[in-house]
Amino acid sequence: MQRTRGTKAAGGRRARSWIACGAVIAAGWALAGPRPAAAFCGFYVASGDARIYNQSSKVVLARDGDRTVLTMASDYRGDPKEFAVVVPVPVVPERGQIHIGDSTWVDRLDVYSVPRLVEYHDPNPCPAVQMKTVDVGGELRIAMRKGSGDAIGLKAGVVVEAQYQVDEYEIVILSASEARSLQEWLTANGYRIPEGATKVLKSYIKQHVFFFVAKVDVTEQERLGFHYLRPIQVAYESPRFMLPLRLGMANASGPQDMLVFTLTRRGRVETTNYRTIAVPTDMDVPEFVREDFPSFYRTVFSRREGEERDGVVFLEYAWVVTPNRVSCDPCSAPVLTAQELRSLGAIWVGDFVPVVLTRLHVRYDRKRFPEDLQLQETANRKNRQVRYVIHHPYRGPDECSEMTAYRKTVWERREAEARNYGELTGASLEATRSRMAVGEKWEKPEEAVPWWEQIWAR
Repeated sequence: MQRTRGTKAAGGRRARSWIACGAVIAAGWALAGPRPAAAFCGFYVASGDARIYNQSSKVVLARDGDRTVLTMASDYRGDPKEFAVVVPVPVVPERGQIHIGDSTWVDRLDVYSVPRLVEYHDPNPCPAVQMKTVDVGGELRIAMRKGSGDAIGLKAGVVVEAQYQVDEYEIVILSASEARSLQEWLTANGYRIPEGATKVLKSYIKQHVFFFVAKVDVTEQERLGFHYLRPIQVAYESPRFMLPLRLGMANASGPQDMLVFTLTRRGRVETTNYRTIAVPTDMDVPEFVREDFPSFYRTVFSRREGEERDGVVFLEYAWVVTPNRVSCDPCSAPVLTAQELRSLGAIWVGDFVPVVLTRLHVRYDRKRFPEDLQLQETANRKNRQVRYVIHHPYRGPDECSEMTAYRKTVWERREAEARNYGELTGASLEATRSRMAVGEKWEKPEEAVPWWEQIWAR
């Protein structure tokens, strides 16, 4: 029988066992170029005939014991006047457990942990000239560019557990005994359900979870002065640590990328039901990578991900971060503050109390990820970040006997860089040599010119 349980739920009432939200991040890659529409934890349901396809998203999970603060950052494709997201949640949160956050908090984690390109400049090899070493810290280059829910047609088998108005979001918490009834409720309220959602909804209903429907009134959003979706934050308690993916695939037009940022006390976070693999790092690459590092890293990630037949989650960053202190080598953004980290749910953080920030990147589809992500906090506190290194050779006018030996080391280094590039991207050695514009010995044209011709050419 259909019924409504009012506007307040029992304080964070436990759902049988599981935890966490829905689906994913990013490929938005904080690296560059126009960002694709971001996915969300769950699926989009658009008003009328408008269809919104999710491709990528960012999720932050602050985890301390059984307590979780979930932050869902989102973008959307299309221009419906209203749209909503549906997210499976383990509890019925009270109004005070739901908060509208600031997207810059999530962006700060993204930029701070993003894969990076580091550049070093060789000093003058000639001893007759006072040697000056470029401040490599200053030479860092990071390649980045930079209506209420129960108003219409309640269906038998659907219960409105709670409903709240939180700024521009109209939030309804539903429970359902059958997927058809839930789908009919959403349809009756003006939303089109993506194909394939019914089967997934049925599996979640069997787990006795609730459905968090966050509906946005774009008119109210603009009245408040926002032209983008602000992230929704939900605080709850549950013994299991997981992130649902399957519902997020219901309206996906293809594979999706998700960035999952976790904030924990003890150590980095890994998945338990899929392999967690570290992305190759600390490899020297050719100078031309500087021209388009975002494209380079996308190729590196796609190649590594494409080699895996089964679902794999990639570790891109893990670091013990102390607020207001340098927690990277080198850093790609200003240090994180205690206020930013606490706003994302890491309430234990203080000026001298650190947090472990983990960045996981997953590209998923139905075939390789038939299960939701099961997560665990490990005791591993080893710092790791994805970075690639460019060494610029000395190109000054000085000549000396040491220069010949120095150039040979540069040529040997270039060959190693080319081989690294081929290993990372799949490019052939000859194609890389051509792009580097070097000769058979890996020399640049100007480096092969006899020293006396360099004098007369000035």
